[in-house]
Amino acid sequence: MAILKSLSRAKIFWPIVALAVLMCFNLFFTPNFFRVEIKEGHLYGNVIDIIKNASPIMLLAVGLTLVIATKGIDISVGSIVAISAGVVAMLIGGDLQGVPKYPIPYAMGAAVLVSVLAGMWNGMLVSRIGMQPIIATLILSVAGRGIAMVTTNAMIVWLYAKPFALLGQGYFLGLPFSIYIVAALVLLTALVTRRTALGLFIEAVGINPTAARFAGINAKNILFGVYAFSGLCAGISGLVVCSTVMSADGNNAGLGYELSAILAVVLGGTSLNGGKFYLLGSLVGALIVQTLTTTIYAFGVPPEIAKVVIAMVVLVVSLLQSFKFRAMVAGFFGKREFSV
Repeated sequence: MAILKSLSRAKIFWPIVALAVLMCFNLFFTPNFFRVEIKEGHLYGNVIDIIKNASPIMLLAVGLTLVIATKGIDISVGSIVAISAGVVAMLIGGDLQGVPKYPIPYAMGAAVLVSVLAGMWNGMLVSRIGMQPIIATLILSVAGRGIAMVTTNAMIVWLYAKPFALLGQGYFLGLPFSIYIVAALVLLTALVTRRTALGLFIEAVGINPTAARFAGINAKNILFGVYAFSGLCAGISGLVVCSTVMSADGNNAGLGYELSAILAVVLGGTSLNGGKFYLLGSLVGALIVQTLTTTIYAFGVPPEIAKVVIAMVVLVVSLLQSFKFRAMVAGFFGKREFSV
């Protein structure tokens, strides 16, 4: 009992419990949910699809985790996804024979570079100009969608270069290739933030930027860096999104992704008040969002009702993560037991 009580205090405990409950629900009520088949040397099934479809959100959540840890927010990542997809689609293009306009690595590098520059723009507004993060990123969220539309000439741009499809459609050792991209990004981010002092600097800025500055931490550079990194993650996510459908739509690519990614970070245990962050928790949060979405659609729930169901589940998980709420519930039942 003491071990369970200790585990329940861990931020990642309740997200894992929520994911486990969703999986158990599907085990009993969704036919063949855990059925995995091997076709053409690859694994296929609902679980594999959840991992594959959650990959773009996971990539965004990695960058947003560090931004939120500094007590900031970035609501422009969805638009940056669209910009990245538009740039790589226009540069690769390709005719029906699959011959790209420019070499694929150059096109991908250009898309990621533009995304990093977009993140640096946000970082400059927040760290140098002193603008509120939600306002600074709202500017790019609106303007970025227009930039993506201009980049693609307000059209859906189709790609025919098959090698580029590896990012979003390819498989390696039976698993979607995109999950290896997520794993590599998370591993590198964890090494940099947990094996160096950078992670402590980020948390210190999120807890108290003034005290961090007096301690010798350059808070402005930390803020600038995390927003640039968020742009990098959004750029990579844009490549995966574009590769999955082999097209770029400036109006719809990445639409709503910023909300799902922020939700994943919060569900994973990282507080919007800044401070300590949990990269692994953000990945679990993304899996919760995608599993819940897949479950709802599997039952044929109308889209307008699906949003309400997702919101209720998020509310329950968030309340379970709150120590004050759990203490209040425990105190309520304790008093009732005493009165009886």
